[in-house]
Amino acid sequence: MPDRPILSQEAYEEMKQELEYLKTVKRTEIAQALESARALGDLRENAEYQEAREAQAALEERIRTLEETLRAAEIVSTTPSFTGGVVQVGSCVVVQKEGTEEKRELCIVSPHEANIQEGKISYESPLGEALLGKREGEVVEVATPSGAVRYHICALR
Repeated sequence: MPDRPILSQEAYEEMKQELEYLKTVKRTEIAQALESARALGDLRENAEYQEAREAQAALEERIRTLEETLRAAEIVSTTPSFTGGVVQVGSCVVVQKEGTEEKRELCIVSPHEANIQEGKISYESPLGEALLGKREGEVVEVATPSGAVRYHICALR
């Protein structure tokens, strides 16, 4: 597994937008909530103030995480010509589960982008990990709770 976070350009841009929103809009909202709560009086017994402080701490932690991820991120191309015919982060592959006729397109992405409903699986998932470094036509085997499952790589896109 990579040492640096690996992101597509799309995910990188989405994270930059989220960071900008959190640093501008959300910080302002929380600062206003803190001011309103302070006006209510005794801070030791002020639930609104405590909630706003907790929200502020969570916000600052998210901002820190996003900044670190963006600073260290490696941006990968999702264009097949750049993959050298080998499945890597950013690749999209068509796989067929052995014993079925159903084919499914999956894109190998970072854990930040994974969304199985959209066909995006993490390179850290068992299937994503098994697919990395393979070529069209190869078969991979993935251990599951109900036993090993084999997938044929039908196409690399």
